[in-house]
Amino acid sequence: MRCGKIATMKRSLYEAAFKAKVTQDKAKVAPKATNAEMTMAQIASKFGGHPHQVCQWRDQLVSTLPELFPDEERSRKRIWIRRKFSMSKFSLDTLQQRVFPFVQAEDPDIILGAAFGEDVALTRVGGDILASHVDPIVGAIGHIGWLAVHVACNDLAASGIPPRWVQLLVLVPRLEDEELLENIMRDASHAASEINVAIIGGHTGYSSGISRPLVAVTALGTAAGRKPVRTGGARVGDHVLVTKGVALEGTAILAQDFADVARKLGLSDDELEEGRRVMAAVSVVPEGLALAQYGATAMHDVTRGGLLETLLEIALLSHVGIEVDYAKLPIPTIVARFAEAFHFDPLKMISSGTLALTLPPEHLEAARAALTALGVPLADVGQVTAGKGVYVRRDGQVMHYTEIRCEEDELARLWALYPRG
Repeated sequence: MRCGKIATMKRSLYEAAFKAKVTQDKAKVAPKATNAEMTMAQIASKFGGHPHQVCQWRDQLVSTLPELFPDEERSRKRIWIRRKFSMSKFSLDTLQQRVFPFVQAEDPDIILGAAFGEDVALTRVGGDILASHVDPIVGAIGHIGWLAVHVACNDLAASGIPPRWVQLLVLVPRLEDEELLENIMRDASHAASEINVAIIGGHTGYSSGISRPLVAVTALGTAAGRKPVRTGGARVGDHVLVTKGVALEGTAILAQDFADVARKLGLSDDELEEGRRVMAAVSVVPEGLALAQYGATAMHDVTRGGLLETLLEIALLSHVGIEVDYAKLPIPTIVARFAEAFHFDPLKMISSGTLALTLPPEHLEAARAALTALGVPLADVGQVTAGKGVYVRRDGQVMHYTEIRCEEDELARLWALYPRG
C-alpha cells in the first residue's frame, strides 16, 4: 500500500508538472503562431513540439480573445490578426454593420436576396426563377480565368440550378498586359465550353492599383421547375456528406503558384505535377445537380475557410449542430503531402471542387449510386444534431467550433507568409 501511495504521489506530481509546462509552452507559442512571419514547423522546432499542436494553440488563442481583452483592445487584436491572415473577405460583424443594412429591398419578385451564407440570389422573372451569383478570384494567378468561371458556376450548381450564362470582370495590372488578358479570356472560354455556359458580356481593363490580375464572374441560370437548395436547410438526423476530397483548390494553387516554395519544403517535381492535376476536379456542376435531385436538404461549395467554415455556415443558418469525424474526411494522399510540407490544416483550406451537403438517411443509397455513376466519390463524415456549431472528433479529442471567421483561410495565411507578385 505504501509503495502504491508513493507511486500515486509521484504520478500526481509528474502530471502537475507536465500540465504546468504545457501551460507555459502554450503561453509562449500561441502568440508566435498568430504572426505570419514564421511557419508552424519553425515555431514547433524553436519551442519543441509538433506543428499540429501549434496550430491548435493558435486557434484556441484567437477564439478566446473575447475573454482575454476588453472590447477596445480585443477589436484591435482581431484587426491585427485579420490583416496578417485575411484576403478578400470581411468579417461577419463587418458585413452585418457595414454591408447588409444597405442591400435590403422590398421588391416582391425577390425570393432570396442578400443574406450571409446564402451564395445565390433568387428572383422571379416571368414564370421562372432566376438564380445569380458573383465571385472574385484573388488567391490564384495561374489559369485564373478558367478557375473563376468554374468557381462562380459551382455556387449555382450547389443550389441545384444549372448555370447557363456568365459575365466577366477582368482587370490586369498594366496597359502592357495584353497577352495576359488574352490568356485569361482564353482560359475563361475553355471553362465555359466545359460546362456548356455562354459568356454574354462583362468588362475588361487595367489598374496600376493591383499587383496581380483580378477576375470576377457573375453566373446566371433559371430553375425551370427545380426546387432551389439553400445553405440553411439541414435537419436533425441528416447525414453530413463530402464529395471528392478536401483542400483540393488550395493544394492545386500551391502547386501552381508556390512551386518555388514547395521545392524548398521538400516536395518533388512529380508531387507538384500531381498537385496541379487536382485542379481538374474543380467543377461540381454534375454532382450538384444530381444531389439536389436526390434530396439534399442543404448544400454548399467548399470555398474560403475550407470545410470547417462551410459546415459552420450550414449549422448557423439551419439552427442545428453538426458532428464530424475527422478520420472519415476524404483527404487525398497528395493533399496530405502538401499539408505536411506547408503545415496547413486541410479542414480549413479553400477547396472549390468539394461539395458539403446534408441528406436524409432514406435518400443516402440512391444519392451514392447516382454519384458512383458520375465517377464522383462521396464520403459520409458525420451527422446533423440538435445544438449549435460544429463538433470535430480528432485525435481522441472533440473540438467545438461556434464562431464564424469567414475572413480567415489557410491559403490566405500562406499568401501572407510567402507573398507572390
